[in-house]
Parts: sequence; C-alpha cells; structure tokens
Amino acid sequence: MTNFSTAFSVDETPEEVFAAVTNVRGWWSGDIQGDTDTLGAVFTYRYSDVHRSTQRITELVPNKKVVWDISNSYLSFVRETSEWDGSKVVFEISSNGERTELRFTHVGLTPEGECYEDCSTAWSFYVNSSLRNLITIGIGDPSSKAQHVV
Repeated sequence: MTNFSTAFSVDETPEEVFAAVTNVRGWWSGDIQGDTDTLGAVFTYRYSDVHRSTQRITELVPNKKVVWDISNSYLSFVRETSEWDGSKVVFEISSNGERTELRFTHVGLTPEGECYEDCSTAWSFYVNSSLRNLITIGIGDPSSKAQHVV
C-alpha cells in the first residue's frame, strides 16, 4: 500500500514553512475549531455536511515535523464514511541546500481506499497551491474549497 504523498521546495526558511503549516485556517477551508499549533491540541474540521474529522497533534517538532492523528471522521461521499479514522497527516520540513522542502503524507490514504481519488486531488490543491502560496506570498487560498472536497 502506498500512502498519498506530495512535496515541494521553496526559498523560505524552515521557520516560515513551519509557521504556515501550523496556521491551518490560512490554507485549509472549512470550519476549524481549536488550536492548530500546540502539541497535544485537538482541533475539529468541518465542511458543510460533506466532511468532518478530529485531529490530535501528536508530534510538533518546531521547524521540522507536524503529525495529526485523525479520528471521528465522516466523509459523506464514500461508503465507508469513517475511512480516515486511524490515519495520520504528516508534514516533514527539511533543508535542501538553500531551499526548504515540505513533504506531506497522509498515512492511510491509499489507492485501495474509495476516497483516494477525490481526497488526493483535494490534498494536492491544498498543499501544493494553497499552503505553498501561504508560505511564498503570505496568502493561502482556502476559499477555493468549492472545487475540492476534503
């Protein structure tokens, strides 16, 4: 099983990338309740009646790594509506010469899952476009959610 993963490099520092990753409201659409930048914090995500989930921040290594454990998920557009339960979202930040690489992996989001096509497409937008823009120009694009279901 291959987990969904994507990566990009930017000219910004690991500190700037980390700050953007933990500013979840700046790049992911929907209603987000709770802290998104504190180890052990729990935040909920909800988009209409299409998606809801709870994320616990289980790793928070400044300028290097952020991990969310996902529970209580509901995806209205798949048969196994709790498909995300037990999965993890991992952000790994590393220096690569004078650039900073961000690697995003949704551990448990695999091609075998019904959500894979829609969810990987949405994550690709939120990570490679919205989050990247938040890092590079200071403005994410979470409002483009209308086109992306996750």
